[in-house]
Amino acid sequence: MRSRQAEAEIVPDTTDNAVLGGRLKLLQPARGHRAGHDAILLAAAAPKAKHAIDLGAGAGTAGLALLARGAAEKVTLVEIDPALAAFARANIERNGYAERASVVAADVARLGRKGGPGQPKAGAADLVLANPPFNDPARRRVSPDAARRRAHVARESDLETWVRAADRLLKAGGSFVLIHRPEALAAILDALDGRFGAADLIPIHGKPRAPAIRLIVRAIKGRRTPPALRPGLVLADAAGKPSPEAEAVLRDAGPLEPA
Repeated sequence: MRSRQAEAEIVPDTTDNAVLGGRLKLLQPARGHRAGHDAILLAAAAPKAKHAIDLGAGAGTAGLALLARGAAEKVTLVEIDPALAAFARANIERNGYAERASVVAADVARLGRKGGPGQPKAGAADLVLANPPFNDPARRRVSPDAARRRAHVARESDLETWVRAADRLLKAGGSFVLIHRPEALAAILDALDGRFGAADLIPIHGKPRAPAIRLIVRAIKGRRTPPALRPGLVLADAAGKPSPEAEAVLRDAGPLEPA
């Protein structure tokens, strides 16, 4: 049951959704930024962790999916938008994770700076997830909704900000898992250079023989090993029916690949 404080912070226009085959229940805003497959895929690609930090957590989908999948012991959700942070707090409580998850209202840009916010603590995590905004306003039409625009719109050059924050928050040898657009690959590798290596590149395809629509990158802090292209995931067949492999990840809480 949600606490009165968490319930009071939630705006009335919400939806109540279940993901991972009902393993995770999510309150979300009916309009604006809403969780989709990206957050579930991001969590499914992550290795197991004692303490995970979800940057740009929104309503908490990716971070809480780690707990629902048994892939993390403790999760910190970082979200700058007060309304979304309220949803994240409510979702922690309604899924029974009050002892294992918390929300920190913070700007990712400040988290990456020396002397940044005290929470989450620098070097405290062995896993950082990131689902950063990735619609470049120079290339794509921008949403008129302010919350959706904040969550989805950023230039490729802003990737450096997210990678810097992950680097500061992770222990040596910790894992950073990022989901983005495939065309940002060069910018992603540039941002990782000198901080992360041994990057696994996992393409996500909407249909067979179609170009990838998402790219998941899983890298290790402090490594210098070159990146490796891993087998991709096809979400649906030519007729649009979900593939068995996608169902195993999105509904049955399986790993994107053994990690």
